[in-house]
Amino acid sequence: MKTLNIKKQKTALVCGAGGFIGSHLVRKLKKEGFWVRGVDLKKPEFSKTEVDEFVVADLREQSVCKKILDRAFDEVYQLAADMGGAGYIFTGEHDADVMHNSATINLNISYYGQKAGIKKIFYSSSACIYPAYNQLEANNPNCSEASAYPAEPDSEYGWEKLFSERLYLSFMRNYGLNVRIARFHNIFGPEGTWRGGREKAPAAMSRKVAETKNGGTIEIWGDGKQTRSFLYIDECLEGVRRLMNSDFTGPVNIGSDEMIAINDLAKMAMEIAGKKINIKHIKGPLGVRGRNSDNHLIKAKLGWAPSASLKEGMKKTYLWIEQQVEKSANKKTK
Repeated sequence: MKTLNIKKQKTALVCGAGGFIGSHLVRKLKKEGFWVRGVDLKKPEFSKTEVDEFVVADLREQSVCKKILDRAFDEVYQLAADMGGAGYIFTGEHDADVMHNSATINLNISYYGQKAGIKKIFYSSSACIYPAYNQLEANNPNCSEASAYPAEPDSEYGWEKLFSERLYLSFMRNYGLNVRIARFHNIFGPEGTWRGGREKAPAAMSRKVAETKNGGTIEIWGDGKQTRSFLYIDECLEGVRRLMNSDFTGPVNIGSDEMIAINDLAKMAMEIAGKKINIKHIKGPLGVRGRNSDNHLIKAKLGWAPSASLKEGMKKTYLWIEQQVEKSANKKTK
């Protein structure tokens, strides 16, 4: 590992720096003047990483975590997880890997982080921790932070996230680890996964519309009346940095409170593309019926909440995915 010569420069470790949120976070931290070490199984897929040092390694290995946490970092961001969209999380086929891989990473980072004397750590939890019984209605979900218990997440992914929240809070109580926890609500934007089964709904809808000719048909799981909210990446990162710079531990929602049905999300992508496309509803993994970010707590504690419209973010995301679809098509024709 490199030795820092600039004593006054703040240091940050980003776990999951090769992923969508992690790679965007690295850019933001670099703009703020941090020296950044990134760790992941792979480097970012769609752009060159901006970290000062990138370690390609497996955070499930204790030896790796002990090695990368070789100093008292000013800030650590634990974003690494085995995750994906509904097509990955809700089939049940990946439950064991999701729970084992993510829990092992968090057990390692919390333990070796406090051993290294890190000054502050951010943990990215998820809206998937909220009880399924509070999200049975499409238009009236309850996702306030206080509603998390009695616990009944709708997936093993949600159970692991809830366990890890408690893990970090336990290390805070017993060892003085300075923790910040946010529950992300469907973060999306350019340079995110857009195909392969792990993509979130905004990317999936954008890809389907981009790949389909005017007058064609796309498929949507269920009746398409299930609701969600989606937060653009820039607003997510603003919320993360505000939380880290505050004295509030959390957990707190970082998400948009602009709820939308999946049918309407698809129609939004069509409008952006200038296409008229038919929708065919098919069976598929759905998750809860309705979910929306409750932003009362973040407003009270941070004096801020996400405010950009979904359509603004969808325009940027659709145009980027359209480019990826065209590049992919061109490769096949060569």
